[in-house]
Amino acid sequence: MEQNNTIQQLFFKTLLNYSTMEENKSLHQQLLEAGVHFGHLKKKWNSKMLPYIFAEKNGIHIIDLNKTIEGLEESAAALKAVAKSGKKIMFVATKKQAKEIVAEAAASVNMPFVTERWLGGMLTNFQTIRKSVKKMQTIQKMLDDGTMDSVTKKERLTLSRSKDKMEKVLGGIAQMGRVPAALFIVDISHEHIALAEAKRLGIATFAMVDTNSDPSKVDYAVPSNDDATKSIAIITSYLTAAIMEGLQERSQAKENGEEEASDVEVTKTRGLDINEDDDKSERRGRGRAAGGAGRPAGGPGRAPRGAGGAGRGTGASRPGGAR
Repeated sequence: MEQNNTIQQLFFKTLLNYSTMEENKSLHQQLLEAGVHFGHLKKKWNSKMLPYIFAEKNGIHIIDLNKTIEGLEESAAALKAVAKSGKKIMFVATKKQAKEIVAEAAASVNMPFVTERWLGGMLTNFQTIRKSVKKMQTIQKMLDDGTMDSVTKKERLTLSRSKDKMEKVLGGIAQMGRVPAALFIVDISHEHIALAEAKRLGIATFAMVDTNSDPSKVDYAVPSNDDATKSIAIITSYLTAAIMEGLQERSQAKENGEEEASDVEVTKTRGLDINEDDDKSERRGRGRAAGGAGRPAGGPGRAPRGAGGAGRGTGASRPGGAR
């Protein structure tokens, strides 16, 4: 603990010399206190994380928090755009220290999440997963409406246990009707199957990437400590706030758009009514001015049409049967 505190103090003093910290001092302070800058041991590092590593102290890599903030802001902007477009973002974190944090964050913005176990084919074989979800929902419905009262106690207990088992794994994606547009992952090394499926389907990936992982595997990498609970909480809450902001802007824009659309429809309707009244009055005026000459004027106009197509305008066309 003393060693970690010493490293933290040295790192904080070093960061004070950077002018960029003055702009985001509070965020730097929060990230520092949460231990976001602590990476893995030097011997476990991935060489592709070199641009994101600030220094090495006592065999432990220290993540550059300037790079962390850059990744956070870029990821937040992209996730906000996805949420504003109305698409779903799936949260994936099956690590013990991240389960509750990620589940609560996803639920707060009504997004799907997987925190127990990633089933193989959850994205690439989504139709089969949907069948399991529907089966779970059917059993729940039967338990709620009293249909299960007619079966034996053993059968009811078996179905209840089956439903609970599926609820534990699939409960977070029960309301997801289609494949999500993006994935937010905590620890890509641990969730490599989810990452591989997302890449295969071309789904955008956002992730917390520690010093032992390859940041080039994800579209938006946030270099950070993916093992500490506080670190996971602060990164997840920051990105969740961006998603919530995007959802609020979408709802606000939708309300404004509906109001504008209704106003336009009213204007168009009123305009059509006015035009129709004007057309009717003009037709009436023309008919009265022309008197009886209106009908003969229409006769010659129809003659060429009947003559050109063995037409209906002449009586001679009917005996021949041409229509």
